[in-house]
Amino acid sequence: MPDSLKNSTDPRPVSAKPSQKGGGRNGIFIRLRLVFAGLLLCFSVSALALDSPQLEDEPPRNRALLEQAWSAESGKGYLQDVHLALMLYCHVGLNGSSEGYYRIGRVYADGPFELRDEGKARGYFALAAQLGHERSAMLLDDILAVAPVLDDCNGFESNMSGHRFDLARYIAGLPSHKQPIAELIRNEAHQQHIPVSLALAVACAESNLDAHAVSPKNAQGVMQLIPDTQQRFGVTRPFDAQQNIRGGLRYLKWLLAKFNGNISHAVAAYNAGEGTVNRYRGIPPFAETRAYVRRVLFFSGLGDGLTRNTVTK
Repeated sequence: MPDSLKNSTDPRPVSAKPSQKGGGRNGIFIRLRLVFAGLLLCFSVSALALDSPQLEDEPPRNRALLEQAWSAESGKGYLQDVHLALMLYCHVGLNGSSEGYYRIGRVYADGPFELRDEGKARGYFALAAQLGHERSAMLLDDILAVAPVLDDCNGFESNMSGHRFDLARYIAGLPSHKQPIAELIRNEAHQQHIPVSLALAVACAESNLDAHAVSPKNAQGVMQLIPDTQQRFGVTRPFDAQQNIRGGLRYLKWLLAKFNGNISHAVAAYNAGEGTVNRYRGIPPFAETRAYVRRVLFFSGLGDGLTRNTVTK
């Protein structure tokens, strides 16, 4: 990613200035091209405005995020909340998914009127295009300027400060085949003496309660257990939801004990491994892991949620 996009702190659109040379008809022609290009961008995105995210080839955590973000954006299965959707789409982008940045650009191009910003839309389309998103590349041209944008999600998370995620409502809005899985998690959390909201939040972050999920690193099932963790915690049938959940929550309980009840450290270890947390003597400085911890705390309603000082120790 270009340094100009990483380091800029000015989110305002950059005005494209037509050349002063020539003036007259040439200046009018350039202005007409600018107007036409802007209209073309709006019409192109409007035609795609109601489509759901592309989930093909996305790993389970990204699929989970995209499903959760779409639920917030569309209001299907959860309260419509475009700011929550933007934050979750940004977390997908932090995970390396071009679809996350494309969806942010789409919201700025054709979302609620008060959020529309052509420069920001093009900025996020540019980020997505740099990650190989073909549709975003098609929406860009050489005439309109691209506003510098940040890709660390800080602004989107700040917009959610003070908000509480209604986990119970979100779980209730999931498809009917996931409801028994949610009940298995609740029951096992009680058995393991783990906060139910934490158990559900980790499961949502890992797979969005998908019993058949498989990651590129071969993490499997609802709780996304790699084979070594399965062996450690007695999981012999990783796609059996009950056994997978039992193994995953035993691991989470073990992590909570290892890190003296520090939920942030335990969640970070679930994401990056306990060895990594030990090595850094706290939450490792990986953008994906830190966003994961903030997201799980936000979903669960535990800790300080999206407050960034929860991921600096």
